[in-house]
Amino acid sequence: MSTEDKTFAGADASRDAGKRSPFAKGIGVVRFLLTTWKVNLAAAMEYRLSFLLLAGMMFVNNLIWLFFWSLFFGRFPVVHGWELGDVMMLWAVGAGGFGWANVLFGNFHRVAQIVSSGQLDVYLSQPKPVLLNALASRMSVTAAGDFLFGVVIYAWAGEHTLAGLGKFAMGLAISGLLFMGVMLIAGCCAFFLGNSEGIAQQAFNSFVSLTTYPADIFRGMARIALFSIVPAGFISYLPIGLLRNLEPGFVLGAAGMAAGTCLAGAWLFRAGLRRYASGNAVSMRG
Repeated sequence: MSTEDKTFAGADASRDAGKRSPFAKGIGVVRFLLTTWKVNLAAAMEYRLSFLLLAGMMFVNNLIWLFFWSLFFGRFPVVHGWELGDVMMLWAVGAGGFGWANVLFGNFHRVAQIVSSGQLDVYLSQPKPVLLNALASRMSVTAAGDFLFGVVIYAWAGEHTLAGLGKFAMGLAISGLLFMGVMLIAGCCAFFLGNSEGIAQQAFNSFVSLTTYPADIFRGMARIALFSIVPAGFISYLPIGLLRNLEPGFVLGAAGMAAGTCLAGAWLFRAGLRRYASGNAVSMRG
């Protein structure tokens, strides 16, 4: 085949690929993600003892925090309507949501570092969705302990009915999406402000900390900020507004905020790509 024939054949193939239906493209993305997660898990299991130790240490770390909360509620059984069981479920949905997000999309809180260091070149050079490729290319080993912790605490203190399980699963989904959306927005600052790893790290630490305290202990402007500027309140109120008493307004607001932050983060990432200057960091990923 001549060079000209190959050129036309390549152009035809590109046009055929571009004509794929949205459903076919969606199936392709799902297959890509499943393959990526399979490879990540296989890589993590190469060092099984290390995997188990790291995940186990995170599980124990979370359990120690709950132990201190149990001491507190042993002295003050009810605080602003919250009981020990509510705080246990707060940690279950918070740690569990963070866990699944960090296992499946382990780079969601490292976007600023990836952009600032030029590592984004690796993903730009591959024929895959850039954002999904960047987020899913890493699995956090310790986050497996967070997710397991959430499941165990639900089994211990949660509502053991089909409805209770459904609400807990919804809480995990909202929690994980909020973590990803907020950190993606913070990480995209690197496109517009330059090196913003410090900003992203501060946002990450603040958001994680605020999700571990009952939402009702905050009042006034702090509470408003908790449900707007730093929407950690949509996680920290889940044990009351979703798991204990299903409040449709709160649930819709939480789901909307979770979806909105993720969409805003994806839009900012796409806008930032237009400003991105290559760091000449192209390399091979196994």
